[in-house]
Amino acid sequence: MASDLTRRLNGRMFGKLAVIAVMMFGFGYALVPMYKKICELTGINVLSAKDGLTDGIGNTQVDMSRTITVEFDANSHGPWRFRPTVSSLKVHPGEMTQVTYEVVNTQARSVDAQAIPSYAPQQAAAYFKKVECFCFKQQTLLPNEAKQMPVVFFIDPKLPRDVTTITLSYTFFEVAAPGKKAV
Repeated sequence: MASDLTRRLNGRMFGKLAVIAVMMFGFGYALVPMYKKICELTGINVLSAKDGLTDGIGNTQVDMSRTITVEFDANSHGPWRFRPTVSSLKVHPGEMTQVTYEVVNTQARSVDAQAIPSYAPQQAAAYFKKVECFCFKQQTLLPNEAKQMPVVFFIDPKLPRDVTTITLSYTFFEVAAPGKKAV
């Protein structure tokens, strides 16, 4: 009698553990889309599918009737100093603008690094058109080297009128070169 009760209890426990294991797998599977959605909602590290060269820049008309404040931010994960040379600019939609970020490698060794952009508000990413950007490719910094890295951009005049400020933030971090391990 006790062995039947033990078997039944063991069977229930096995069932509960199996359900928990399936739920854990499902949560792990859903984690990536959930993370992307949370980042999209909060505007953190949002990468635009069009974060590359703009398709056919064409003849953009400058909208002189409004001004957008573009704020520049820099975050670094590595042994260097990284900052924009200006903290903000006022631009007209459609106006081609260039800003510069400065990076200084403070180490006695070369490093390969990459910049990842993010935008706030997130919806502005679709209207922020970069023509030239240091974020398009990895940067190699020689020991104690200082670099001025340009970003040439314009704001699409189709940007919704309620957006008056855009923050462009770059996170600069070391990447491992092929066959090397990042420190």
